[in-house]
Amino acid sequence: MADRLTPEHRSWLMSRVGQKDTAPEIRVRKAAHALGFRFRLHRKDLPGTPDVIFPKKRVALFVHGCYWHRHPGCRKASVPKSREEYWNAKFAANVERDARVQVELEARGWAVDVIWECQTKNADELKSRLQAILSNDHPPIHPNKR
Repeated sequence: MADRLTPEHRSWLMSRVGQKDTAPEIRVRKAAHALGFRFRLHRKDLPGTPDVIFPKKRVALFVHGCYWHRHPGCRKASVPKSREEYWNAKFAANVERDARVQVELEARGWAVDVIWECQTKNADELKSRLQAILSNDHPPIHPNKR
């Protein structure tokens, strides 16, 4: 199936996809703030520039889009019908980069977690998830570096 858009229009459209301050990211930040957690955004000095970090707890949180980061089992993680080889390679590179960034952050003593775009829709479930991630009994990845 051919793309219905011209390459120029597709490029323009894709350039409009936001990387920071997306709706799912803002929902996560509002929920964390409502729970009383304080955080920092987009620390460029950390690998992968995590979306939200909780410095006191040494937790780096990524808010991943289901489509771009290939949320397993999610209906939003579909593959376009045109140029499937290109998209599969791009998605594979994204997943590989995510794994590499997680390893780098863990090596620096950060606990890493991901909240998927589809998990931000229900505010109560999102708050419960954040509470579990940020609770004091959440096991640290490197307890001696916390």
